[in-house]
Formats: sequence, C-alpha cells, structure tokens
Amino acid sequence: METLERIQPNRQVMAFILMVFLSQSRSEPIRYSVLEETESGSFVAHLTRDLGLGIGELAARSARVVCDDDKQRLQLDRQTGDLLLREKLDREELCGPIEPCVLHFQVFLETPMQFFEGELSIQDINDHSPVFPNGEILLKILENSQPGTIFPLKLAQDLDVGSNGLQKYTISSNSHFHVLTRNHSEGKKYPDLVQDKALDREEQPEFSLTLMALDGGTPPRSGTAMVRILIMDVNDNAPEFVHTTYEVQVLENSPVDSPILTVLARDVDAGNFGSVSYGLFQASDEIKQTFSIDEVTGEIRLTKILDFEQIKSYHVEIEATDGGGLSGKGTVVIEVVDVNDNAPELTMSSLTSSIPENAPETVVSIFRIRDRDSGDNGKMICSIPDNLPFILKPTFKNFYTLVTESPLDRESQAEYNITITVTDMGSPRLKTQHNITVLVSDVNDNAPAFTQTSYTLWVRENNSPALHIGSVSATDTDAGANAQLTYSLLPPQDPHLPLASLVSINADNGHLFALRSLDYEALQAFEFGVGATDRGSPALSSQARVRVLVLDANDNSPFVLYPLQNGSAPCTELVPRAAEAGYLVTKVVAVDGDSGQNAWLSYQLLKATEPGLFGVWPHNGEVRTARLLSERDAPKHRLLVQVRDDGEPPRSASVTLHVLLVDGFSQPYLPLPEAAAEQARADPLTVYLVVALASVSSLFLLSVLLFVAVRLCRRSRAASLGRCSVPEGPFPGHLVDVSGTGTLSQNYQYEVCLTGDPGTGEFKFLKPIFPNLLVQDAEREIKENSNCRNSFVFS
Repeated sequence: METLERIQPNRQVMAFILMVFLSQSRSEPIRYSVLEETESGSFVAHLTRDLGLGIGELAARSARVVCDDDKQRLQLDRQTGDLLLREKLDREELCGPIEPCVLHFQVFLETPMQFFEGELSIQDINDHSPVFPNGEILLKILENSQPGTIFPLKLAQDLDVGSNGLQKYTISSNSHFHVLTRNHSEGKKYPDLVQDKALDREEQPEFSLTLMALDGGTPPRSGTAMVRILIMDVNDNAPEFVHTTYEVQVLENSPVDSPILTVLARDVDAGNFGSVSYGLFQASDEIKQTFSIDEVTGEIRLTKILDFEQIKSYHVEIEATDGGGLSGKGTVVIEVVDVNDNAPELTMSSLTSSIPENAPETVVSIFRIRDRDSGDNGKMICSIPDNLPFILKPTFKNFYTLVTESPLDRESQAEYNITITVTDMGSPRLKTQHNITVLVSDVNDNAPAFTQTSYTLWVRENNSPALHIGSVSATDTDAGANAQLTYSLLPPQDPHLPLASLVSINADNGHLFALRSLDYEALQAFEFGVGATDRGSPALSSQARVRVLVLDANDNSPFVLYPLQNGSAPCTELVPRAAEAGYLVTKVVAVDGDSGQNAWLSYQLLKATEPGLFGVWPHNGEVRTARLLSERDAPKHRLLVQVRDDGEPPRSASVTLHVLLVDGFSQPYLPLPEAAAEQARADPLTVYLVVALASVSSLFLLSVLLFVAVRLCRRSRAASLGRCSVPEGPFPGHLVDVSGTGTLSQNYQYEVCLTGDPGTGEFKFLKPIFPNLLVQDAEREIKENSNCRNSFVFS
C-alpha cells in the first residue's frame, strides 16, 4: 500500500506530461489499406503529404516507423517520404479469424518530438480453400428416424474471412437427404444433414454422400468430405447431459495433465443402448491440442500449456453417444485466468550513443514498453536510477523518451551506464531491465593549465649549444585534438633581450634548449614567457613565466692589478734595513671576473731569493717582512707571488716583485721638510761640501748646476712615477688605492728624495703624500727641496 501511495503522485505527473505530449500528436490515426500477399517494397502511402510536412522534413527530423508487434513490417523512405512494405503480409498469420485485420503503427519525429498514429488494414484475398477436419464423416441413423430430422455434421475450416470465407455446404444428389447451412453465433457456418424421407435398413443399410464446402471468392474455392451413413436399429432415447452448458475457470499457469472438470450425461435406455461414451464434437485443431476427454468418465484434462495472452477463453463442444448410436450435445466454456507470467517488454526505437557535453536538453533514446498480461499484471512503472543527470518522459501511449536533465560535463564523467527498469504491478512483481551506455563527446571548453605558474631553470655557463636546460608542462582535461598541446615562446617583455638566439622550445613536449653558449659575466639571468595552445576549435591557450639563472663557472683566472705586469721595467719596492718584522713591503692587488666561491682569492709566495725573509698574507695579498733585516741580507730580492681562486678546478696567476733593501729608513713615516733641512744643516760633511763648492764655483757655474739639478729632479720623478704608479684607466690616480676585495686596507704613499751627498747616498723621507694632494703641490715640494736628485713614490 505504501508503494501505491508513492506511485499515485507520480502517476498524476506522468499523466500531465502525457497530455502535453499528446497535444503535439495527431488525434485521429491515419488509415491505409493493402492487400495481403503484396510484394515487399510495394508502395503504401506518401507520408510527407498525408502528415502535412515539408519536403525533406522526415529526413531532417529523423522520422521512424514502429509497429505494435515490434516487427518491422513497414519501412520509411525518408528522402521521398514514401511508406513501403518491408515484407509480404499474410493476413491469416497476422490476425487469424479476426476481421478487420489492422496493423497498428506509429510515426515519430525528433527535434521537436512529435508522434503520429497509423493503421494499416490488410485486405483478405481468396488464397485458402475450405478444409474438412477429416476426409470421411461417419453418421449412424436409426431406421425409424422421421423425415425432417436434422443431423449435425462436422464443419469445414476456411482461413479466409468475409466473402472469401466459407459460405455454404452442398451434398451430392440423393432422394433421402439434403444439406442445410446453419449460421453459428460465433460467425461460423455449420452443415446440418436433413432427412427427406423414411429409411429402411433392410432396403438400403448404408449411404455414401459427398459433402462440399464452398467459399465466396472469385473464383470460388471448395473442399469435400465423404459422408457415410449407417442405418441402425431403433434406439428410443439419446443421452442427455446433466448441464447443457458447463463453465469453468483455469489458471493459465496450470500444469499439463491438470483436470479441468468432469461432465456427465444420462441415457434412460437399458443395456448397450444405455451405455454412454464421451468425446469432443466439432473440435478445432487448437482445442484438440489443448484438451482431452475421457471416453468413459467424461473427465476433461489439460494437454497443453495455456496462454491468456493468446487465447482468453475456449468453447468446447462435447458429445455423449450411447451404444445405439444416439448422441447428445453439450458445451463447456473454459475461461483462462491471467496470472503474472509475462515480464514487461522494452523495445528500443532510437538510441543516441554519444552526446556532446554542454549541450542543452538532448534526447538519448526513444523506447516502448509493453506487458502482455492484463489488469494489474499489465500495469507498468518505468524508472531509472536517481543519481543520474537523466530523466524519463512519457510521450505517446507506452512510448518514453530518455533525455538529459542538464548539460553534461565530460571532464567530470565521460561515460554513463543507464539501467532502465520496467516493473509491472502484478503479484509477484516482474521486471525487465535494459542497460544502455551513453558516451559524452568532448567539447573544447577547458584551456590548458601549466603545472606551475612560473618555472626557474639553472644552466651553467659555457654550456654546449642545443643543451636541454629544462621543460615546461601543461595539461588539458579535454580529450582528443582538444587536449593536444602546442608549446611556443612568447615575445619577450624586454625588447633588448635576444630571446630567439638564446633559447628554443619543442612545440610538442615543451622541452627548452639553450641555442648558444651562455656567459655568466655577460648575462646572469633572463626571463621570458611560454604559451600552451590546444588544437580545439576555437583554440584555447594559457601562459607561464620561465626564469633562467646562469650559474657561474670558474672560467676566469685572477687578474693582477698591482703591481702591473705590462712588460715595462719592473717596479722595485724599497725596504729600509731597519724595518722590523711584519713590515708592510707592498700589497698584491688582484681581481677575478667570476663570482661567489670562484672569486675567492688566496695569495701564496711561491719563490723568493732568500726564503724566510718575506711572507705573503694569504687572504689580502700583503707582503711583509718575516724577520728583522741584517747587513748580511742581500740588497736585491725577487719574489714570485701566486694568486689563486677557490673554483673547481682552481685557476691562478703569478706576479714577480723586486725588493731593494736600502739604508736610511729609520722609521716607517717620513719626517717633515723642516726637520729634514735641520738635519742636513746639522751634518758637518754636508756643510763642508756646500761651502767648498760655493767658494770654488763661480756664480755662473752655480746657476748651471742649479738648472741641471732641477732638470734631473724632474726627470727622476717622471721615471719613478712611470715605473711604480698604477696606470691610468679604471684604477685610481694615486698609486695604491685598494678596496675590500683582498687589497690594502689603508693607503701608504710617501715621497722619497735622494740627497746630494755622494758619500752617503741616503734616501730621506720628506713627507707623506695623501690622495688629495695635487700635482702642483708635488712640484712645489720638489722646488723647496732642491737638493733632491731623484724622487720615488712607493707603497
């Protein structure tokens, strides 16, 4: 009961939908007729004209013709609109004795859905002759039978109907009998033999007559049977059935040999004339195959499985015959009771196996359901699972359409397995299931998506050309050509970046290649865009950024800035013998074009004239004395210093230093010019030489000597500056100005003047020269110290 209550609202909704669809169908069926046995392919009707459709509309709307019996007996030519016979039609096979014989069919069209109902009347032709069940009919008649007595005979069967069916009976000419054709309530015609005159067994004990059955065809057809009449002695009473009509109901699923009922007839005669035997009278082949009667007991049994859907009731004529040949007739009406023994049937008329995604409401299939049972056993419910984006719509009679409820998304689900279940309302309920598979075809509705929005690639400099440096990858959730991607380089944002000569991309797999060797010192990094485009229509694309970082390789050796190794005269560093241990002699200044660890420099003293006297600090290149100097140390020393980076493999450069040990350097800083002058005046030897020269030389010679001294001083200073100072260019104008890349941490600049005393030949520190001292100040300083013959600047 709960199930019926739930179904009732659905029935109302289905009835409403059915009314809507019926409003789109033709109310009256279109009717046609055709003669049976017409050849296949014969023309029946022109549907385009009869349905009021335009030329080509049947083809455009995928018109179909479906017959009620699920057999395609008709075919439709969509191009011409003609309805044709697919096969020969046999009216007797299709309808049997039913008249008229009508073949029901439906014409349905799609987009929009529309139904038309049609009827094809199959006209009978006279292609069957009447046939008697037996070639000989035996009839026993008492000799005291009175004229006018009627004796029923077995009827003939004619499969044709109407005027082509059996019309009358005739019998061969004789003086004792004639035939009367009698119409039965079921439309059948029975022959009755009528006695015309009295019989005399002793005169003629037997008659042989020819019974002929004639139909009404043109020309008429006939069938014959031999009637043998035996004249019997007198038997006063014929058997009589207790009930002239028996009625019984039998379930259609009753097993074979089941008893139906027992009939009873009584004969008041005695002896052999009172014994009764039972049999079927005027039984058709169907009745003979389905039922049997016991001749003695009168019990009727089932000899064949019943089928309510084929025959719903049987009228069985029975006969009781006594020993004297008299008989009585009775009728048994057997009603077949329907049981739910037929599962519902589902016939697919149209099926679309592939549906494009994102499409609006689309018809997937059109089908018809049927149950051959009756009553509640024939009522059906059609359903599909609730979790599918499809709905069932009743359309016309028992036709349903399966349509999409909403647009489908192939990326969410590419295939649907739909089970259509048809259940009847019988007890027990029977059901039929039909599975269909619907594929969702792809539409290019998804753009490619890169696995990363940005990529960072590393490539070491000095790479070989065409080196694979990395890959980009994108995916497309579409399918087929819509998912086939093509990769490309996007125009660079920096117009000065020669992207086309730097990298290339494989259009099929997104592999990136360096087209030429990269130089870290020229280009440390660059960035560009890549695109992925699918092959759909229209094509969709997406972009990603790629940043390429060039990794430094140790491809540059250290370069020595000071002392400059340019093939000119070597620079000589002067060291006072009075210098203490750790005295800063000079500083080797070098740079490396690489970066990071490849540019970390270390200094090492490879060779020295006197090992152990000088040392090089490994981290800043400062050359210092390792111990106190002595008079035994050689005055000239040659040092070979190696500058080495920390790369792999390491690279190095070397520089040669010349060191001259001199006397007179008592302290690391030069005294002021006034102190030097006082010291010179305090020296007795110097005073003596000056006085001697002044007294011997004349004023002219003094002037010449002064002029020559000034010229020599300027020349010596120019030579000293050319040999020891840092060359012009990107380096500072003063001699040594080294920043924190492993060079001197502070500036050491001194002006040294060689005094005019030939006996001592000492160097005197005059004053420190700071980086901001101008050239004019240096010249003025030289003039003030006119007794200086050579001037040097060193660190």
